[in-house]
Amino acid sequence: MIDLNKSKGMSFKNYSIRRFFSNILATALGLGLFIGLFFWIFSWFVPSDEVKIADNSVLRLNLNRPILERTVDNPFNDLPISDQSSGIGLVELKAAIRKAKNDSKIKGIYLEVSMIQAGFATIEDIRNALIDFKTSKKFVYAYSEFMTEGAYYLASVADKIYLNPAGGLEFNGLASTLTFFRGAMEKLEIKPEIFRVGEFKSAVEPFLLDKMSDANRKQYEELLNSVYGFYLANVAKSRQIELSELTRISKEYLAQTPKDALKYRLVTHLAYYDEVEAEMKKNLKLKEKDDIEFVSFKTYDKAPDTEKLGNYDNRIAVIVGEGEIFSGKSSDNTIGSETIAAEIRKARQDKKVKAIVLRINSPGGSALASDVMWREVMLAKKVKPVIASMSDVAASGGYYMAMACDAIVAQPNTITGSIGVFGVLFNTKDFFKNKLGITYDQVETGEYSNLANPNFEMNEQERKMVQTAINQIYDDFTGKAAQGRKMPLDSLKKIAGGRVWSGISAKKLGLVDALGNLEDAVKLAAQKAKLKEGDYRLRYYPTQKTFYEKLMDTFQTQAKTEERLIQEKLGELYPYYRIMQQVKKTYYVQARLPYDIEIK
Repeated sequence: MIDLNKSKGMSFKNYSIRRFFSNILATALGLGLFIGLFFWIFSWFVPSDEVKIADNSVLRLNLNRPILERTVDNPFNDLPISDQSSGIGLVELKAAIRKAKNDSKIKGIYLEVSMIQAGFATIEDIRNALIDFKTSKKFVYAYSEFMTEGAYYLASVADKIYLNPAGGLEFNGLASTLTFFRGAMEKLEIKPEIFRVGEFKSAVEPFLLDKMSDANRKQYEELLNSVYGFYLANVAKSRQIELSELTRISKEYLAQTPKDALKYRLVTHLAYYDEVEAEMKKNLKLKEKDDIEFVSFKTYDKAPDTEKLGNYDNRIAVIVGEGEIFSGKSSDNTIGSETIAAEIRKARQDKKVKAIVLRINSPGGSALASDVMWREVMLAKKVKPVIASMSDVAASGGYYMAMACDAIVAQPNTITGSIGVFGVLFNTKDFFKNKLGITYDQVETGEYSNLANPNFEMNEQERKMVQTAINQIYDDFTGKAAQGRKMPLDSLKKIAGGRVWSGISAKKLGLVDALGNLEDAVKLAAQKAKLKEGDYRLRYYPTQKTFYEKLMDTFQTQAKTEERLIQEKLGELYPYYRIMQQVKKTYYVQARLPYDIEIK
């Protein structure tokens, strides 16, 4: 006997299954058509790689954007909807300037720079590239409506420096502002538990004090004076102004207006853009009605390079690490120990790689992650030369990465040192209880099972245990630093303690071996590997992602979009939000630079 109800149920179920699979098929087909249509439209917008440069062209460099170690390639950069605030890679920028120097079609460089987003070591690198460009007897013109101290440092090498008559120039010395959270912590009833080693390990001071300690103030004064002394000496040389006079102009802030800047010879002309353009036309021997053939960096970067490549079988691997240090994989703005350690390992095992240059731009971070990379450097240097090249900052964990290398090269204004460690734990018990009415209780299997729980008060024995761990890590750090620098431990500890130095001071103290840029580090690596100039080629690692990997990353922008929305909502308060976010990252043991040093 047939159960009709059951039969109907079976029929309905089969229908539902068929409908489910037909929906999936329809969705898949629709998605396939969408992707196909997307790539068809995309191909119309993206220009071909072939770039032709017109005769009598001018390379236009707009440097009012972040300057990164390397350009982060994005498949949508050439689309009209792309974000034009993306950064410029220092490697690619210097290559473009070098290429333009030898390109007969490029007659000069037009520099637009008002508020360059880079540290002074990076600016130094670009500045030196422009000085080298000028040896070709081609012109460099700089124009801006307003220039910060860093922007002016770069513009000061130009043949002609134009400042808008209604604009302004910042030339009154450097400053660095620090933010303290002690008052906020007290109001929120959050108690920080601080563990540190060294008189100058001041990264924890924002949670303990409401102003700088004497030791911290001392190191900052010496750092800024060293960086600015170098700055003034170079500007004095470029502008042919006596150093004593230039120092007086800065200290007394004599160049408060554009007319003052012209009077004291900081700039060569006061002019509007049309007047600058007219002057360039004269230089290029163009008629008034003619247009200047400007070539942007983005376009010129794709132009063919006539520079000869070296021997394919003799490679120098340049491994780039930029950002804070964490365990795991690297991102565009962080150093992941897993990624960098793997790259060093691959370079060590690759017989075609004759030497390694470790390019570092980092304030430090995880002590453990730093040690993981240090180990790979130690293994690599047994097989082939390993040279460290320091960018804007290579301190704490950043210095940890470098200290095992055969030699360390830093810029005179690189921020380095900060050999020290610290740990921060936050007791939030009173905050939750008194502000939110939330309390906690616990069950433990051992006396210290609840160690480092932020919802409970630490006892003295627990504090001693954490401090002992911090001390051990510091002893390990300083011991390895002394070993790497071939320095007595007592001597190393006298300049450690978390203190930061400029590259100039670091060289005098023996923390670095030479002053110079990435190219100088590469030459040293080649020399140690017994490679002749022109007999090797550079390879940068980690390698850039493939087009499809970038495409997938572009679709996964939720976190970035959320971050932009937060920034728009908070406005001027956004930096404080970022700092509080850092609190989460500074939990436990860190080998990190004191604060985020921003020199203005």
